[in-house]
Amino acid sequence: MSAARAKPAPRQGRPAPTGGGAGAVRIIGGQWKRTRLPVADRPGLRPTPDRVRETLFNWLGQDLGGWRCLDAFAGTGALGFEAASRGAASVLLVEGDAGLARQLEALRQRLQATAVRVQRGDGVAALRACAPASMHLLLIDPPFDGALFAPALQAAAQAVAPDGFIYLEAPSAWTQQQLDPLGLRLQRHLKAGAVHAHLLRPLAVTIKT
Repeated sequence: MSAARAKPAPRQGRPAPTGGGAGAVRIIGGQWKRTRLPVADRPGLRPTPDRVRETLFNWLGQDLGGWRCLDAFAGTGALGFEAASRGAASVLLVEGDAGLARQLEALRQRLQATAVRVQRGDGVAALRACAPASMHLLLIDPPFDGALFAPALQAAAQAVAPDGFIYLEAPSAWTQQQLDPLGLRLQRHLKAGAVHAHLLRPLAVTIKT
């Protein structure tokens, strides 16, 4: 995580939220392209690297128009705001840390992101609260030193729409053998440094290569 740098003046029409912390990341594509997202100094806070986010949205396609999305462990909001920037109809950002949740809400208001809703709470509980088979994209990027991966995936497997996607970011690769009992199939995988990025789909979906 890099040290904070001086922030350039925002471009016209692209709000650049302010805030101290450990630095910033940028939205890569869509209507808020290049908008800076502050990275607060929090133990375990690990924004998804730019390369990984760019690859994820290449996998998904650049237009998420009409999609219903949930970012279960939002942190900086980089994944969820990226989805909203690319046209998602609704994006729920769930974050347990009160300070981070306030930062997400301030950014939502600054961007006038009407499709985004911020909720302070437990990411696994939010996944479990989704209507069955209702979500087009579930973003799961919990703290790497926790034990939230299995329960989050179990809940996401019930919430994902038949034609939907689950994105999982983890410190190690999940195998198809691990995913079979959850009814999920590994469609894509990328390793970037210490990060393993997985794109998952319901097992019944036919994967085109």
